[in-house]
Amino acid sequence: MTAIKEKAKALFSHPFFSDSRTLLGLWLLLPLVAGLMKISKCNNFLIFKYVFWHTWNGTPLYEAYPNEYWDVNHYGPLFSLVIAPFAVVPHPLGLIMWEIMLSLALFVAIRRMSLPYGNQLFILWFCAHELLTALFMSQFNIAIAAIIIVAYCCIERGKDHWATLLIVVGTLVKLYGIVGLAFFFFSRHKLKFILSFVGWSCLLFVLPMLISSPEYIVEQYKEWYICLTEKNAENIVSGGQNISLLGMVRKTSGLADYSDLWLILPGMALFSLPYLRLRQYANEAFRYAFLASVLLFVVLFSTGSESSSYIIALVGASIWYVTSPWRRSRLDLALMIFAFILTSMSPSDLFPAFIRKTYVQPYALKALPCVLIWLKLICEMLTKDYVPRPHR
Repeated sequence: MTAIKEKAKALFSHPFFSDSRTLLGLWLLLPLVAGLMKISKCNNFLIFKYVFWHTWNGTPLYEAYPNEYWDVNHYGPLFSLVIAPFAVVPHPLGLIMWEIMLSLALFVAIRRMSLPYGNQLFILWFCAHELLTALFMSQFNIAIAAIIIVAYCCIERGKDHWATLLIVVGTLVKLYGIVGLAFFFFSRHKLKFILSFVGWSCLLFVLPMLISSPEYIVEQYKEWYICLTEKNAENIVSGGQNISLLGMVRKTSGLADYSDLWLILPGMALFSLPYLRLRQYANEAFRYAFLASVLLFVVLFSTGSESSSYIIALVGASIWYVTSPWRRSRLDLALMIFAFILTSMSPSDLFPAFIRKTYVQPYALKALPCVLIWLKLICEMLTKDYVPRPHR
């Protein structure tokens, strides 16, 4: 066993694996592969691109269009401008450009964090497989992860106006971005944060009117609210959706007649308790722990979470693992291995199909490792001292 560990250590110590060009090449190759494989079967991207064209033509955004794609759109009217550059070019090129943009956004976000280079490498390698899972679905969740991380980094650098821009974009596109407001208490320019948030909200609310009309956009925002309400009700009992702590509890317990608020409210209380440790705010590791908690929480407590949402949660788990000022324990390592196997690998053909179909999918067990990591993270944030110290 020792010999195997030494050989593995020697292999991954090779400069090839630690070269940033290798990681950049991999994170460019993955979207290219995903895009080429999904050219003839890319329903999500078809939904996305038609958000622009339906806005342009003034047709409803939240109705079914079976001749164009199956399912319906659940993204806000602002998404029409986000997807526009990829909707107006020929289809195969637009899809591949979209996939590359998503991958590069998250790659740049991770590289922008003020972490040691080795820690960034760990996150990029650890999340590469989950990235591919999300890319096969062309999911905006990849961009949501990038938005949350870069918003945090902007607040750390005192650039609150850019942070709030990203938060508003993420919110008006897919609501998930609203969790970026959790970093408000770490802002050194709170008035600037509030004013810029209000300003960007007003501007981005009306911006899609440039390609449509005020009446149309206001009506579509009303329809978006109705659409999300109906979708939430569907997700509660959906087999493919609600892969979250909420869904795992509901599916494993077999209970149906209860409100998710019984889980969401205690979850919000646990999430908020570390805010009381005001003296820890000065420690960067504590603030990174909050970033990790936000990335995990937004997936674990959403009925809309699906398999491809876990690119957000696994980035959060990786940040949790590498940013503690103390040496990680064997239990922490075991949790990360558990997350890689059950959360990241379970949707793939490398994972036993019988276990996936019999246990993982029916009971939303993909969420389990991230639930355990989040609970341990909260426990650490409530009890540990995040003062920097040398690693052994």
